[in-house]
Amino acid sequence: MFTEKDAEALFIITDDTGMIQHSSFTIPDPNSGYTTDDNARALMTSVMLYEKYSTPKYLKLIYRYLSFLLYAQNKNGGFKNFMDYNRNFIEENGSEDCFGRCLWCLGYTLNSNSLSDTVKYAVLDMIKKAIPNIYNLNFIRGKSYSLIGLCLIFNFMNDKDKIKDTIVKISDQLVNNFKINSNADWKWFEDKLTYSNSILPFSLLKSYALTKNQEYLNIAIDTLSFLDNIYFKSGYFKPIGCNGWFEKGDISPAEFDEQPVESCSSAFMYLEAYKITRKSIYLNRLKSCYEWFTGNNSSKKSLIDKSTHGSYDGIMKSRINLNTGAESILAKITTQLLLSEYL
Repeated sequence: MFTEKDAEALFIITDDTGMIQHSSFTIPDPNSGYTTDDNARALMTSVMLYEKYSTPKYLKLIYRYLSFLLYAQNKNGGFKNFMDYNRNFIEENGSEDCFGRCLWCLGYTLNSNSLSDTVKYAVLDMIKKAIPNIYNLNFIRGKSYSLIGLCLIFNFMNDKDKIKDTIVKISDQLVNNFKINSNADWKWFEDKLTYSNSILPFSLLKSYALTKNQEYLNIAIDTLSFLDNIYFKSGYFKPIGCNGWFEKGDISPAEFDEQPVESCSSAFMYLEAYKITRKSIYLNRLKSCYEWFTGNNSSKKSLIDKSTHGSYDGIMKSRINLNTGAESILAKITTQLLLSEYL
């Protein structure tokens, strides 16, 4: 069940500029500034909320986060990422991950039936400006985020053949990464598991849904199953810890810190797998991703702050990180919204 109070933290951490990056406990910390990463993800979450409730307060958030992305986009279509509290960007070019997340979230926004044409025109302009940058991507997560975005924008583009060729090209690169790095015991695209791992199978699932290339589906399910065996080894969702990750040849993954963004990225993966296969196990896994926030986790404690309904920043070795940053707040709300579609 999702109620509007579950989104309250979104308003607490958003000011007239956009979503503030970090908090000191539950108080937004202006010293941390803003990131385009967070505001792109906040855009997608706000679109989900507006589609669910159709109330003006969520539409206002959509305008605010879109305005942030407009300001962040460079003339060449790329995106700056880190901004200080005085609205000055402190870098000229953001990461490839940031670029890919922007394309994904803009693509999601473009697909909304709840938004006006004039909003979508602005979104489409940003997307068209961004597309040439896709061909210069080098890193696998940036490619995967962008692949998700390309699949979402496909039906809105005039040059569909070129977009589909790009979708196939990136998907084939992921397939090649898998073939190079995988073996009987290690079904993965790289020689280690780090952050937002679930985005990689998710992107191939999205590609399969569009192209119907069976190899994409086979590898997506193989890698999903590989992650699933690691995540649910203890009988509940336990993401790989960021203090050490999990390298090929290691006996076991790092235990801590567990971060909320891993639950959210996995929720997208499991939901897409369910949509394609209709296997109920994937809905159960989606539910477990949300239950990680509510206490079905290694700490056996809820990560949801009772006063703001936001999420704490993760599970550390000896305690819960009681800060409630933008990424964590968005991860909890988005995971809960994805699950609410099927409750």
